[in-house]
Formats: sequence, structure tokens, C-alpha cells
Amino acid sequence: MIADERVTDYIYSLESGWGALCDGIAREAAAENIPIIKKETAALLRTLAAAKRPGAILEVGTAVGYSALLMAQVMPPSCRITTIEKYEPRIRAARENFRKAGREESITLLEGDAGEILRTLKGPYDFIFMDAAKGQYIHWLPDIVRLMAPGALLFSDNVLQDGTIVQSRYGVERRDRTIHGRMREYLYRIKHTEELESAVVPIGDGVALSVRKDLKTHEGSGSVSSRDKSGS
Repeated sequence: MIADERVTDYIYSLESGWGALCDGIAREAAAENIPIIKKETAALLRTLAAAKRPGAILEVGTAVGYSALLMAQVMPPSCRITTIEKYEPRIRAARENFRKAGREESITLLEGDAGEILRTLKGPYDFIFMDAAKGQYIHWLPDIVRLMAPGALLFSDNVLQDGTIVQSRYGVERRDRTIHGRMREYLYRIKHTEELESAVVPIGDGVALSVRKDLKTHEGSGSVSSRDKSGS
């Protein structure tokens, strides 16, 4: 928990729910200790998806289909979601939830290792939600950037690791040090990648928001500014 618990509880109290199916999925996930997106992060995800109105969404980490269905509720009718999952029990649950929601035609679930699948995708995607193995974010980033259309938004969840990201590697449990180091590298990389404009937001377990810049447009704007300054 990064935010003050009282603030988080208040934010939760404002939510009216996202339909019987999604609310039921959330309750079952909590009962079975299946990690799904936190409520406050889910609200941000839905709001940004609604604002972006993407034509194509890529999700890395389906779990039981909860976040894909939340995005599907606010996306344009023509939008399609491609989501990736490798854990068979969750694949079965997600497919059943997509069937119950009547979203089988608009959500495509790809089964297998995300790293291998990402290399085969052509894109481009207007909105990418990354919520899978946190230690792999840094390895997936080159393909993720390649798959982003100019102006596309990348939403990376769980980037602050319950606040432990600020500690030195020796301040976290030995078993968590690899993920800790890779996530710190990931955050540094997205903040220093020329193609991306990124912000790290301390909501939920930490979110990184990255927009793919159109470098040609930026370069063109810069050249005009230079000419203006020179007086030519």
C-alpha cells in the first residue's frame, strides 16, 4: 500500500461497481488469492482507455480476464483487444468470463509465453496494458515500443513494488532482489528512452504511464523553432 489507507478506503467508497460479472470476478479473485488490478488503478485504467478511445488494445497478462473486461466496457464498438496469458487454469477462467460477457468476438486471447508472442505481433496498438511478470518488463520493452503507434499509451502496473522500489537491493528480501533490480532498470529506461514521454504515478502499487512520441513531428517542430530564432 503506497497511499494512506484512509485515502484509499475513501476512494473505494466512491466506486459503485462495474457490473455484476466484473464485481463477481473481483470477489472470486480475492477469495482465491488471484492477483488482479487494484480498484483505484482499475478506475484510472478505465478512464484513460475511455479518453484514448483506442482502435486496438494489447494486454500483457490476462489472468482471469478482469482488466480486459473493464477496458472492453469503455472502448469504442470497433476496438479489439488482444491479450496474452500462459497459465492454463487462468486461460480457461478468462475464456469463460469473456463468454459470459459476450466479448468473445472483440477479445482475442493468445496462449503462451509473452516474450515469444510479442516478437511475432505486428501491431500497431493504440493502448497497451502491461500487468504480467514484473521481472520481464525490461526484457519486453523493445517489442512493446515497436508495437506502439505514435501517440499510443503504455500503462505499466505494479512498478513501485509496494514502495520497496526506493530501497537498496540489500533492503529487500533476497528472493525479490532480481525483480527489484529489473524494475528499477525498467523505470530508468522508460524515463530515458527518446521515443517515450513517461510519468510514474504512486497509485495502487504504482503505475507508469508512457506515451509514444512521434519523433518526426517533434523534429519538424524543433527545426521551425530554430529558424524562427535565427530570424530567417
